[in-house]
Amino acid sequence: MSRTEMGALDWDSCDIVLVTGDAYVDHPSFGMAIIGRLLEAQGFRVGIIAQPDWRSAEPFQALGRPNLFFGVTAGNMDSMVNRYTSDRRLRHNDAYTPNDEGGKRPDRAVIAYSQRCREAFPDAPIVIGGIEASLRRIAHYDYWSDKVRRSILLDAKADLLLYGNAERAIIEIAHRIAAGESPKTMRDVRGTAFVSKELPADWLEIDSTEIDAPGPVAAHPDPYAIKNPHLQPLSRQERELDGSPLPAREGSAMRASLLQPRLPHHDRDKTVIRLPAYEQVRSDPVLYAHASRLLHLETNPGNARALVQRHGYRDIWLNPPPIPLTTPELDAVFDLPYARVPHPSYGDAHIPAYEMIRFSVNIMRGCFGGCTFCSITEHEGRIIQSRSERSILREIEDIRDRAPGFTGVISDLGGPTANMYRLACKSPDIERACRKLSCVYPDICPNLNTDHSSLTGLYRKARELPGVKKILIASGLRYDLAIRDPAYVRELVTHHVGGYLKIAPEHTETGPLSKMMKPGLGAYDQFKALFEKFSKEAGKEQYLIPYFIAAHPGTADEDMLNLALWLKRNGFRADQVQAFLPSPMALATAMYHSGRNPLKGIHRQRGELVASAKGLKQRRLHKAFLRYHDAENWPLLRDALKRMGRADLIGNGKRHLIPDWQPAGTGITGGEGARTGRKHRGQRFLTQHTGLPPNNRVATATPLSPSGRGRGNG
Repeated sequence: MSRTEMGALDWDSCDIVLVTGDAYVDHPSFGMAIIGRLLEAQGFRVGIIAQPDWRSAEPFQALGRPNLFFGVTAGNMDSMVNRYTSDRRLRHNDAYTPNDEGGKRPDRAVIAYSQRCREAFPDAPIVIGGIEASLRRIAHYDYWSDKVRRSILLDAKADLLLYGNAERAIIEIAHRIAAGESPKTMRDVRGTAFVSKELPADWLEIDSTEIDAPGPVAAHPDPYAIKNPHLQPLSRQERELDGSPLPAREGSAMRASLLQPRLPHHDRDKTVIRLPAYEQVRSDPVLYAHASRLLHLETNPGNARALVQRHGYRDIWLNPPPIPLTTPELDAVFDLPYARVPHPSYGDAHIPAYEMIRFSVNIMRGCFGGCTFCSITEHEGRIIQSRSERSILREIEDIRDRAPGFTGVISDLGGPTANMYRLACKSPDIERACRKLSCVYPDICPNLNTDHSSLTGLYRKARELPGVKKILIASGLRYDLAIRDPAYVRELVTHHVGGYLKIAPEHTETGPLSKMMKPGLGAYDQFKALFEKFSKEAGKEQYLIPYFIAAHPGTADEDMLNLALWLKRNGFRADQVQAFLPSPMALATAMYHSGRNPLKGIHRQRGELVASAKGLKQRRLHKAFLRYHDAENWPLLRDALKRMGRADLIGNGKRHLIPDWQPAGTGITGGEGARTGRKHRGQRFLTQHTGLPPNNRVATATPLSPSGRGRGNG
């Protein structure tokens, strides 16, 4: 991280300089630590510039020009999610910064850092990656500016973009650059995106509207097209428009259309799907939803084809997703010699994200749940990659022997989910051919193995290790899978719950649940029954903590009212509440922006419409329903209930949702109807009907979590 450290290592230069928006914590839960250690193991000299001042190029010159390339990432979190709330309000803290200090990274950090790297050393190649680059690899809706932005690759002016977990790609790229190859010519690395001006002549190009026709659309004029009346039409959408289709560009790939039959048995590895151009999706929400649907249908590494999207006179080319790591390969990544602590230059500074995970162990990657609001799928993929028992147990022993402050409690054995360890399709052939967006929606696929015995065995071996007092499970549990294996639920509840267990129903109503691709409450009720049964058998008083999302696409005011009534009936009081945040490239974000449902075929006339709470007033109302017990929300809720024809829920009885009086000094409308003499009675009312300890809280789910390991950050 400094010239002094380079001198101690007798380095005159670095081969690769990594720039990150996070503090440098040498722990396998931090992506930059993984990439740095991985490249080090390949023999490269790696420097890290952590949270540089982006207002000048000088901090980016600190380690000198890298011999091979700059690697740039915003860090474990998207910089915009890190900096702004779901209501676009500024956050004043940053869990990935020493002492939780906010403002230490720029907005759109990948772009800002890349520009400064280019300014510092104009001839040095730049490779971008991480969650921020991964979710912005094509034209994407940007919630903070409320518009569709072009691929981040163009704004960052980088040579290559790596998306997903990029261990394979970064190793191959580093060795090829070291051998003298320019990253500008690398076109065959999976999991990468690059800029191209033309397609290879031997590739078959398929227009995406031939695969999933959205109906007539406005043609995107190509000022660089060479007029040739003998070439075939580009697509059905152009033929339907006005009978005057645009010609294909000479010298480009072969084009498949309804008038020109596709070549039989054409090599999938030389087939590319052309998505609607950036200029089209920017101005046409229906085409945006169509492009989002096609991108997600091409995410299985076993059958995905390359994608290309026009931006002006250039193409953004996306190679198929990376091949998942095998168990020995994943073990090798986690067995690298991490120090497991922040860099010594931070001294005694407190880094909240590190404190959260320092005694936890990541046992797997990926998630086949496919929740539409979650970014795990876009980043880590649907195929579960699991570590071996030996590797996991060795890491626990390493924590026990080396981690400062360890008291014998492992805070988590998990990952994106707690209980998908070693779960996979029963048939590798079916898995390679599958194009489903979820393995568990609308029901669990019959081809999915739901046997949790490997995870149960791991739990038992982990808690038997000398010096380990307790193994807790803190990652979110997929309860619809857990109920398929009651023996696992018994093991979990008996030994690995620290009083509270987090699960995520997300909602109670069919409308929003169908847009989330989440199961109904029947599975929750079954799990709750098992949880209570096994807790009682173990002689423990334990509670479920359900997570919910407010203002998700497809959620009406009536849905939030019904959720509030369910919360009250079941004795829950939500504490920290956040509304849906449209993260780039998520399917739910496509619903939010386009008003269409990309889970089904997109069509201009027949497609399903999806309403979203977009105005600040309605989003506040949806959050207020989750916190129905908070007197500050009562005036807003009274107005809404009267408007909805549900004034019968206003009163002072047990059947009422909110009282008809207001404590003095409360209420967002200035405390109308305040009765100071009944304030304490109102507080008793809130406590008596919870059925749980007074400090019990229910937090709603947020798409990207500060921990970097849950809710869609991957």
